[in-house]
Amino acid sequence: MRNTILIGLLLTTLNTAQSADYPLGSVQVLAPQSRETAPVAPTAVVYFTVRNAGPQADRLLGVDTPLAGRAQLHAMASDDGAMSMQRVSSVELPAGSDTRFTNRGYHVMLLDLARHPREGEQFPLTLHFEKAGDLQVQVEVHRDLPESSP
Repeated sequence: MRNTILIGLLLTTLNTAQSADYPLGSVQVLAPQSRETAPVAPTAVVYFTVRNAGPQADRLLGVDTPLAGRAQLHAMASDDGAMSMQRVSSVELPAGSDTRFTNRGYHVMLLDLARHPREGEQFPLTLHFEKAGDLQVQVEVHRDLPESSP
């Protein structure tokens, strides 16, 4: 009996430690994650992968969350070797492909934070797709994100 309880607790811990995936028609949002922020940080960032398994392209038009006054889509760009962050109005999601939102590419910036996310917490983020519609996900907050994050 004791071994059964220990195995059950271990499986529960493993299941909650894995990031959730969120399907909406042919679009799926994989492993939405954010990094814990310092109490004085003016912004937070969200990373994830969007899988478009459908035969048609879609587009991510925007995001919002009650955690921030503003949530924006951003991209990193290189200009003569210097990296810069630029706000983008939307992100193309080609048919049959994955689009990764990472620290070196597309990502979501959260501005005017209502509070600072802490390790172990989750917060809602709604993604607005042109064709698939709106999808709410729960973003998991980590102290440090693994190098392989989305």
